Amino acid sequence: MSNVKDLIGLELEPYSMAVEKGKIKELALALGDDNPIYYDLEAAKKEGYDGIPIPPTFLQVIDLWGGLGSAEKVEKLKFNLVRVLHGQQAYEYLGDIVAGDVLSVTSKVVAAETKSGSTGVMEFVSLENQYQNQRGELVAITRSTLVHRL
Repeated sequence: MSNVKDLIGLELEPYSMAVEKGKIKELALALGDDNPIYYDLEAAKKEGYDGIPIPPTFLQVIDLWGGLGSAEKVEKLKFNLVRVLHGQQAYEYLGDIVAGDVLSVTSKVVAAETKSGSTGVMEFVSLENQYQNQRGELVAITRSTLVHRL
């Protein structure tokens, strides 16, 4: 077994993806959110947006379709996919993200530790993604923790 702390600083392959109006609508529908700002440009502009904004968890869509898939990500971390749990997810928005924006994403491991307890030994790996728009503005940061049961 290697030391999970050796993963700290590991950078994953950067990626970019356009924010599509259709994907915003799909997520809003899936969430049952009928707020017109996610469907109608005029409603969004009336609320002060330059375009149709993303729902709060939309960055998962960017990561799913633009970045490494789950299997590839856990392979890079040298984890066994069937022993991985998604521990937590946090979103920090620093600016508006609207349909038509192109987000460039960098991702790296920022923390890692091994813990032992009554349920066994587990590795906790925290990743941070930074999202820049097409103007080079940092508009969001996400932090997530993966739990690997040994």
